Amino acid sequence: MKLYAYCLAADLDTLGDSPPGISGAPVRLLKIDDLAVLVSHAEIDAVPVTRNNALAHAAVVRSVLDQTTPLPFRFGSLVTEQQLRSYISNRKPALEKKLAHVRGCVEMSVKIIWQLPEDGNNQLQEIPVAEPQGAGATFLADKRRQLLGDERRAAQAAEIAAWLSETVSDLTRDEQVTVRSSERLVLSAAHLVERAQLRHYREKIGEARENRPELHFLTSGPWPPYSFANIELEFKTQFGVS
Repeated sequence: MKLYAYCLAADLDTLGDSPPGISGAPVRLLKIDDLAVLVSHAEIDAVPVTRNNALAHAAVVRSVLDQTTPLPFRFGSLVTEQQLRSYISNRKPALEKKLAHVRGCVEMSVKIIWQLPEDGNNQLQEIPVAEPQGAGATFLADKRRQLLGDERRAAQAAEIAAWLSETVSDLTRDEQVTVRSSERLVLSAAHLVERAQLRHYREKIGEARENRPELHFLTSGPWPPYSFANIELEFKTQFGVS
């Protein structure tokens, strides 16, 4: 029989009132080498990617967030108990290191939306280009404007990323940042924040929002540290779970 694995945790000996898992299956706590894994029995070979299943996975992981900081497994992780025990036994030092890294923390999400120059806001300075002569010269001039515009947007996006990182650097243990200078959603950041610093972190983000009114902030959390678990690829490689 296969198990569906939700998350891995330390310092967790009992499971409270856990919400139902995938397909409504009851969730139990499996202890392996002093570590705890939240699992449920699964009679299927693959987990359908549905909204209900995704919400069930997230709810189970979040249910222990008040007790400990779990390392979430990738959605759809189906294994046998023996495979799970072998994986944890072989990777225990690395897993303990990851658990120590996230211990006492939660993940906070910040997304920043900007208006691209084409939208009429945050306009780039006009790039002087000599009056073109002929179709070829016009094409080259247009390409030059495009390249210089791309470079300017990339520099602006990098400035936003550096500014946000510096704003919260003393309140975060780690961060994962994605910058896309050519898109309206210019930045997506995940911050690993110590629980004791959560109020100060939110205050800093509020100040940042006021200081940069030309940017639109989308914030959420606290969440389990999905962006900092980094065990799903190892899990997939170890067992070939698709």
